Amino acid sequence: LNFIDLMVRQGNIDNPPKTPLVPGFECSGIVEALGDSVKGFEIGDRVMAFVNYNAWAEVVCTPVEFVYKIPDDMTFSEAAAFPMNFVTAYMMLFEVANLREGMSVLVHSAGGGVGQAVAQLCSTIPNVTVFGTASSFKHEAIKNSVTHLFDRNADYVQEVKRISADGVDIVLDCLCGENTGKGLSLLKPLGTYILYGSSNMVTGETKSFFSFAKSWWQVEKVNPIKLYEENKVIAGFSLLNLLFKQNRGGLIKGVMDKLLNLYNSKKIKPVVDSLWALEEVKEAMQRIHDRGNIGKLILDVEKAPTPLMANDSTETSEAGEEEEDHEGDNDNKERMPFIQ
Repeated sequence: LNFIDLMVRQGNIDNPPKTPLVPGFECSGIVEALGDSVKGFEIGDRVMAFVNYNAWAEVVCTPVEFVYKIPDDMTFSEAAAFPMNFVTAYMMLFEVANLREGMSVLVHSAGGGVGQAVAQLCSTIPNVTVFGTASSFKHEAIKNSVTHLFDRNADYVQEVKRISADGVDIVLDCLCGENTGKGLSLLKPLGTYILYGSSNMVTGETKSFFSFAKSWWQVEKVNPIKLYEENKVIAGFSLLNLLFKQNRGGLIKGVMDKLLNLYNSKKIKPVVDSLWALEEVKEAMQRIHDRGNIGKLILDVEKAPTPLMANDSTETSEAGEEEEDHEGDNDNKERMPFIQ
């Protein structure tokens, strides 16, 4: 499960598909059948894949260019948690921002799937400083994965500048809204700001025009002349659009090969928060909505329902984090990444 699935359910995306539909964009499993011209795979292979919707199912079909073999020591749950998080993190860091030795990175929602992938990939490059924001109840679990960790409700701009007066080289923003202006203000000359989500638009249980409008108007209007004068770069990244609308499956395959080499070298490892039965999808989505997870939630088709997990989800997210009031919505919690 990814935050984008919640966005789809609420209609917070451009041109949402017509219902009825089966959500889900990534999965892992065993090959049961092959197209006539498919080469490189056999029935029985353990694989993970991107799917343009329909991944929340016992049987899925997807073009071979979106399918990858699972390493022998990787579990199915780890494989299901691997593609979107790590490809997104890798593409932003190395293909868009050109991360190199000695640079610094600010990542929001450091406890989420992409945030943890970013932290792990940064650790593969010498002397990279990672600044992360997350709700305080997640700090103990993720404190060793980033260099400097801040409470998401604190003034992280001043905290970052206190440590690094010049700011940072890369800002990865999955929140949008007012954080866009803050991120741009923190960039060093030749720094890169990348927007890859807008989770601030999801506050209540249903689509909120107020939340959408508020996030939109909080976004700092970018002046190209100012970017020119300050030597700053602003970029956007959408993995799903790159795969399914812009036909860059070949590029992504090359990235997956590099990532699997890093996994086999034990330099990276997907973080799985919890496993859920298909019948528990409502409770699992509530856990994402409540921003209670650390790492990825997985729907497991072989798992029997566990009714208590719904209560566990609520207790975990409400007991450990500070609530934040928003106009028109008093039930908001820590924002987890909009993984796209």
